[in-house]
Parts: sequence; structure tokens; C-alpha cells
Amino acid sequence: MKLNLNGIQERSAWEEKGYRLPEFDIVEVQEKTRKEPTWIHFGAGNLFKAFHTRLTQELLNKGKMDKGIIAAEGFDYEIVEKMNWPHDSLSIVVTLKSDGTIDKDVVASVAESLVLDFENEKQFGRLKEIFENPSLQMASFTITEKGYSLTNVKGEILPFIEADFKAGPNKATSYLGKVTALLYDRFEHGRLPIAMVSMDNCSHNGDRLKDAILAYANAWIQNGLADKEFFEYLTDPKRVTFPWTMIDKITPRPDRGVEKMLEADAIEELAPVITSKNTYVAPFTNAEETEYLVIEDAFPNGHPALDEGGIIFTDRETVEKVEKMKVTTCLNPLHTALAIYGCLLGYDKISDEMNDEDLKKLISGIGYTEGLPVVVNPGVLDPKEFIDTVIDVRFPNPFMPDTPQRIATDTSQKLTVRFGETIKSYLRENRDQNDLNLIPLVQAGWIRYLMGLNDDGEVFELSPDPLIEEVKPIADQLKLDEEQDVKSIIMPLLKNEKIYGLDLSGTVLGDKVADYVKALTNGKGAIRKTLHEAVNR
Repeated sequence: MKLNLNGIQERSAWEEKGYRLPEFDIVEVQEKTRKEPTWIHFGAGNLFKAFHTRLTQELLNKGKMDKGIIAAEGFDYEIVEKMNWPHDSLSIVVTLKSDGTIDKDVVASVAESLVLDFENEKQFGRLKEIFENPSLQMASFTITEKGYSLTNVKGEILPFIEADFKAGPNKATSYLGKVTALLYDRFEHGRLPIAMVSMDNCSHNGDRLKDAILAYANAWIQNGLADKEFFEYLTDPKRVTFPWTMIDKITPRPDRGVEKMLEADAIEELAPVITSKNTYVAPFTNAEETEYLVIEDAFPNGHPALDEGGIIFTDRETVEKVEKMKVTTCLNPLHTALAIYGCLLGYDKISDEMNDEDLKKLISGIGYTEGLPVVVNPGVLDPKEFIDTVIDVRFPNPFMPDTPQRIATDTSQKLTVRFGETIKSYLRENRDQNDLNLIPLVQAGWIRYLMGLNDDGEVFELSPDPLIEEVKPIADQLKLDEEQDVKSIIMPLLKNEKIYGLDLSGTVLGDKVADYVKALTNGKGAIRKTLHEAVNR
């Protein structure tokens, strides 16, 4: 059995092994999509394949949509070249449910796969055709938070971005430079309306996308490389919008265990590929069953019928409340707590951590006791029910191959929002900071994590982090089981508002973090002892 359009003609062979196949005319949908595209998505990675494409397939099966998605990749062309094209843009989505059941969907909702490559005239010419078409309603993005950055950590414009500013829309090479060039083409072909929809997991994601695109437009206009009315077009909400969104679905990288399961079903050519840009891609994705997508309803040219598939369209204020609820209370802080202490205690699966009574009490305390009192209920999703699902269904799912090491990536960039915002809410509402005991335990745990030594004193590899060269030397001054002035050593970290969201030095929370670090470095076994005592206090 081969994963391509010819291979799935043998429907009975697939269905006998439990695969759900498309119930629509694939060729007809592809032709309609090419003639009148409505949705193009940039970032053809795992989240897109596991969420957007499967949802669209359901709507195509039900007749709620009659066009598919056009997938475009602008960073790592090999994702499309080595995965989408050889498989006729088909993929297998394996949904690993917490009750042990598995859904296996052969997804054909991607009608066309393209690379955002200026040097490939045929591909870029096709992308221009799409953006020149009045039928196009939205361009969505999952390009990671880093994809919107135009500057380095010092705030300096990155050299390749600066080069694009000077080169103009006909010679852009950066990801968003090329996207802005396509928007300029749409502007020149009738100032056609469109929604530019970031679906990346970052706060106010629509503004991140808007600010980046406006930066290119401004530079091009100032350098005489674009019509000054282009800026007016981009800032006219009747023409171009940048809706905010909140998206949530855990999609770890393709798992070897899932690959073996598919191979046992006699599916050929499933081997993952590690691209030259170090992207791990496969013809299948594995993901959890739970998923949320809340979108600001700001679409000047209409939108596909995603609301028929459970997607929530609402106002910007509600999107912000949902996003803040998830990122600062109901999911992300709990994930980061498990990531830090999972690495320290030698775990390699998030689900296994949920069998650890101390760790379960840790995230329950952070979510229900410390976070929930200051979270704002957005109305469309209930915060307590969200946490209930995270703790009772999502994290304990033994079939989800997610790791604390993956979640621990870029922790220095996460602490300020995931924990700092709750602290700021306590300060705003004049709540007693002494009621916060487990959040400082996680903040201290990260410093202990930076030592790269687990609870048995054994070395482990730290996950990638952009500030690692700045923060690790501080943690390396700490020693296990030795008298030391912990607070003086970690003071540069406590003062760092970029990391913790506010200056913790001289505060009761700063004192708690220092006391916890002292306890966590008190020899082998100190992490378990400190954790156990803290969550049972």
C-alpha cells in the first residue's frame, strides 16, 4: 500500500486495516481549489497536518466546504519537496486518544503544495496567481514565534532582513519578505481584500505578523521601491486584517512507535527525513485528540466554513482572554513545570510524569490554587474545565510520545509570560504574594535545571535556548552540597525582567526562589525532597 492518489484507489485494502479515507472527489476539489483558491497556509509542518488539514477533510466529507487548502513552505523547502510532492500532498494523521483507541485518517484536503522560493519561477509564479485571485479569503501561518522576528536579541535588524528592506518586493529572500511581496502583488491587482491569520502559539500573534509586514512595507516605500498607497492598503481593515487567534493541540514529532504501527499495516515508504535544515518530517503525524482554535472574526473577504467544524469565531477581546487563560494559567505553565522537573528527575515522557504524585500535585497547585483565582473567564471556554482536561485527559495520555526535553526548549523565553503574568495579576489585585509557593518553586527549578545535573548528580543535555550562553555561566557557579551564598550567585537572574517578567530581587518571591535553589542544590536527592515537601505543605 502506497500513500499516493493511485495507492488509495484500493480503498478496501486501507479500510480493512482501519483507515478512514476521503469521502469526496479529490480531483474535483483540487481543480476547484486551483481555479478559485480561498485558503493558503504558510508552514507545512506537523501542527498544520494534524489539525488544519484533518479538520478541513471533515468539512469536505460533510459537504460544508468544496475547496481544499493550498500549503506553502517558505523556510525549509524540503518539507514539501521530500514529503508532499512524492505523496501527492496526502498524509496520514494518527490521533492517539487517551482511552487507547486510535484514529487513522488518510488526509487529502491539501489541494496543492508549493515552495515560497523566488528563484523557482514556476512555483513563485503560481503563488502570485493565487494572491492575484479575488477568491482568496485568507492566508494563515504556523511558522513558529521566531518566524516573526526581524531583530536579534540586541534589537538590531538582522542582516538578511536589512538586505530585503533595500532589495524591495522583487528580490526579497526572507520568509515574511516574500509574503509581503505577494501582498504587494495583490495590492497591485486591485487592492483585493484578504485576512492574514497567524495561528502560531504566541501572544497577540496577529499584531506580530502585522508589525513585521508593515516594517517591510515602510522600508520599501521609504526606499522608493513600493507605492506609498501600499501602506494604506495594509492598514485599511476593509482591505487587509490581521486577526488574533488562540490555537492549542499537542503534536509531537513523528514517533517511531507510530511508524512501526503503520509499517505493520503494510504501508510503504514511511521513513521520516531529517532535512538539511534539521527539520524532522514524515508522511504521517501523531497528535492528541483535544484541539482548540479561537479566531478573531475579522475577514474582509469572508472565510471558509471552519465554524462548522467547531472553530470559534469571536471578537478580539475574547481571543485575548482565551489566549491569556491558556498561556498564563491553564496549560503552558503546567507544561513548563513538568518539563523542568521531568528533566531533573530523569523522565522522558510527559505521560509518565503524571503517574508521579508529587508532579501531579505540583501542576494542580499551580493551575487550580495559584493561577485560577486571577484568570479571567473568556466565556467561550471555561478555565476550570480546560485545566481538568489538561490534567485528567491530555497530559496523562500514555499514547502521546511527548517529552519534557521538547517542552523545555526556549524556557528562558517562556517564564515571563507563563508565570510572570500571574505574579503581575497578584500585584495588580493586591493579593498576598505569600500565597504563591509553587510558581517560585518552578522558577527556582529552572535555575537548578541550568546546572545540567539531575537529582542523582548525573549530567544531562540541556534543551536549546537562545539565552543559554548568558544564563548557564551563572548557574554553573552553584555547587551541590556545599555552603554557598545562593542569593548573590543568582541575583543577576532574579533581576532579569526579560526572563521572569519583573525584577524579583528584594521581593518575597525573590527570597522564595533563592531559598528553593538553596534547598534544590543540597546534594543528591534534594530535588525530590524539596518538591515533595513543597507540594505537601
